[in-house]
Amino acid sequence: MEFLPEDIYKLLASFLLGAVIGMEREYRSKSAGLRTMILIAVGSTLFTILSIKISADAGRIAANILTGIGFIGAGIIFRENNRVVGITTAAIVWVTAAIGMGIGAGFYGVTIATFVISGLSLVILAPIQKFIRKKSQIRSYRVVCPYQKKTLKLYEELFKEHDLTILQGAQSRSGGQITGNWTLQGSEKKHDKLTHHLLNDQGIIEFDF
Repeated sequence: MEFLPEDIYKLLASFLLGAVIGMEREYRSKSAGLRTMILIAVGSTLFTILSIKISADAGRIAANILTGIGFIGAGIIFRENNRVVGITTAAIVWVTAAIGMGIGAGFYGVTIATFVISGLSLVILAPIQKFIRKKSQIRSYRVVCPYQKKTLKLYEELFKEHDLTILQGAQSRSGGQITGNWTLQGSEKKHDKLTHHLLNDQGIIEFDF
């Protein structure tokens, strides 16, 4: 089995493209950063080159590459504060592997186009995503008050006054205390106003948000 200069160029090209994607992730302090993206891109390229050179059925090895990338992506996704994080990074890992495979197979045009489109989605759409999140956020609140033979319905009315939608709510009593847990949706500004109000509520023993 002989490696041609073109194969080396493919590996170098994957290194550069993986590095650019990795720098963007590193800049945003994500779990899969510069070195991870480079290794994924270069590794996918090498596996693709080898599959073409040693196997009549290159598609089988390519499918196994995607299976391995799936395990890496699953390790990146986790749950934090009642929300799932890492999905975007896992998707980028998947696309980076595809870019490496495209370079390895010699499909330069469509691979570069994928790289550009993916890069634009990360850079250009980030401000739009931030704008949307400011207009609509989902936050969880926990309020503990002394039990006075009544529920915490007054706080649910307060949420409505702040124009926040109650997605989920539950109350429980333990001894002389009653606890309310709510999931609310609304703009960042409305959440901040509510938080300020609850922080200054003297009737609250504990407040998590």
